[in-house]
Amino acid sequence: MSTSTTTLNGKTILMSGGSRGIGLAIALRAARDGANIAILAKTAEPHAHLEGTVHTAVQDINDAGGQGLAIVGDVRKDEDIQRAVDATVEEFGGIDIVINNASAINLSPTPALDMKRFDLMHQINMRGAFALPKTAYPHLKKAENPHILTLSPPLNLDPKWAGAHLGYTMAKYGMSMTTLGFAAEFAADGIAANSLWPASLIHTAAIENLPGGEAMLSGARTPDIVADAAHHMLTQPSRTFTGKFLTDEEALADAGVTDLTGYAINPDHPLTADIFLTKDRMPEGSFSPIPGQ
Repeated sequence: MSTSTTTLNGKTILMSGGSRGIGLAIALRAARDGANIAILAKTAEPHAHLEGTVHTAVQDINDAGGQGLAIVGDVRKDEDIQRAVDATVEEFGGIDIVINNASAINLSPTPALDMKRFDLMHQINMRGAFALPKTAYPHLKKAENPHILTLSPPLNLDPKWAGAHLGYTMAKYGMSMTTLGFAAEFAADGIAANSLWPASLIHTAAIENLPGGEAMLSGARTPDIVADAAHHMLTQPSRTFTGKFLTDEEALADAGVTDLTGYAINPDHPLTADIFLTKDRMPEGSFSPIPGQ
């Protein structure tokens, strides 16, 4: 029977993306416990406008006390996913945790969203979140406390989210549907499947590069809040802690942490609520980047 622990020491994590931002923060939090983290990402070479590659991420993981493995590949390609699973098992002996972190974002309304970008979002977000755990499944079911964690929102069918950016909403909700389905389908195997979503915007390059992103980030938090929330979720007993759609605030409250001021970029500025959330799940005193919310 799986039981909760307070550490990820010795656990092996396979993550999609993770060269920077939230994924890297989650990896570094696990590395400080002494975890093994394999990163499947395309960023073999530095980006012109974004810091970090899969290789610098692995160096950061090693420096933090973990064991990193760089796997250059594309989560859209089945052969790359299989290669990542095989390489992780060969290097570390198994897989305890799969984290669906890779995601593409485009908030364009339907008339302005070209189908190439639509396909990209669905292939990375929804298809990737399905294919990576599916391929790792034979190894997950052998693990002592196996988890699938997907960075996707609670399923909220308020039409305003579809109306604001239908293509992106479909892609992110597709990721959340994998959590709903995996939790039910893999329950007998003791594999947990959960989703985690920020209650507020998180200061990342992806948000900063959006139109108006810099202004929104004054009400953001650091990626550490998501990393600490993920750590709590991944150390819970997989047979009972499953099928959950938590915000970072909710996950930390479950861990007994309620003072979140240290995560704020500017503690004196109202927090900017992330999208896809109902009013009761937004940060207190927040405002939204989506007009009309």
